[in-house]
Amino acid sequence: MDEQPDWRPTWRKPAGMLAILAIICLWAWIIASFSEQIARWPMLAQCVFYVVMGIVWIFPVRPLLTWMEIGRWKA
Repeated sequence: MDEQPDWRPTWRKPAGMLAILAIICLWAWIIASFSEQIARWPMLAQCVFYVVMGIVWIFPVRPLLTWMEIGRWKA
C-alpha cells in the first residue's frame, strides 16, 4: 500500500517570504539612496542601470527559494 506524502506546511515558507520581502525592501532602499547621483546621468544610462538593478536582486533570492522548497541551500 502506498503512503501519502506529508503535505503539511513548514515554517520555511513564511520565513522565506518575509526574508524575500526584506531583501526587496533593502534593495529598493539602497538603489533609491543613489537616485540623486543617478539623476545626473544621461537618460539611456539611467534606464540601463535601473533595468540591471531590477534583475540583480533575484540572484540572492534564488538560494532562498531553494531552501524554502527543499530545506537545503543548494539543490
